[in-house]
Amino acid sequence: MGSSWKVAYADFMTAMMAFFLLMWILNMSPPESKQGLAAYFASDRSFESSQISPVSNNPFIQATDKIDTRDFKISEVEKSHYAIAQKLKQMLMADAVPQSATGISSDDVGVLLRISSDIMFKPGTAELSSPGADKALQDVITILREYNLYLVVRGHADSDEVRPPYPSNWELSGARAAAVLRYLVEKGKIKATRLRGVAYADTRPLEPDVDAEAKAKNRRVEFYFHRPEVMSYSVVY
Repeated sequence: MGSSWKVAYADFMTAMMAFFLLMWILNMSPPESKQGLAAYFASDRSFESSQISPVSNNPFIQATDKIDTRDFKISEVEKSHYAIAQKLKQMLMADAVPQSATGISSDDVGVLLRISSDIMFKPGTAELSSPGADKALQDVITILREYNLYLVVRGHADSDEVRPPYPSNWELSGARAAAVLRYLVEKGKIKATRLRGVAYADTRPLEPDVDAEAKAKNRRVEFYFHRPEVMSYSVVY
């Protein structure tokens, strides 16, 4: 057997020391920090639309209230995403936008805000409704003015929403994205070079279009805030 057991024993002791050190660090951390860290790692931060939770029960948003960025080695990008998400949450709450009609999530590239089209537009049209649209878009303008971010506006429609003058949901969802972009440029004085629009028609439903409630969820506009250097990434679209 020789002395080979000493190497294995040394590895075992090193692992045990690392384990006890981790337990000690966790024991010394305040409860709210541990809860925030757990929510951060437990939440699904991808952009599969069906997994974007409303503001009221979104683990990502709850974590923004609990994580102390001084305690954990998170990147500056992640810090900025938390700050943006927290500000969006506060704005939506202040404007009394129904929480069931909104959602916020994040990935490694940016932060996504989802708002029901029923708040933004009259049914079957690309005409911005007031005051709901004004409140939501003013919040978007505030974020764009405060942070050096680019924005992709994604227009969606439900499967049977289309009506004249739009021949299909492609034109309807595209017109909605264009109306939002025009508002941001004309009223928000946001540079057009920071903005992009995309139409999804009814190709990315949140839920199967089987009833009125599902259709209402699928009618939406998504605002994807992201860093300038990733403008060409396919993930932003």
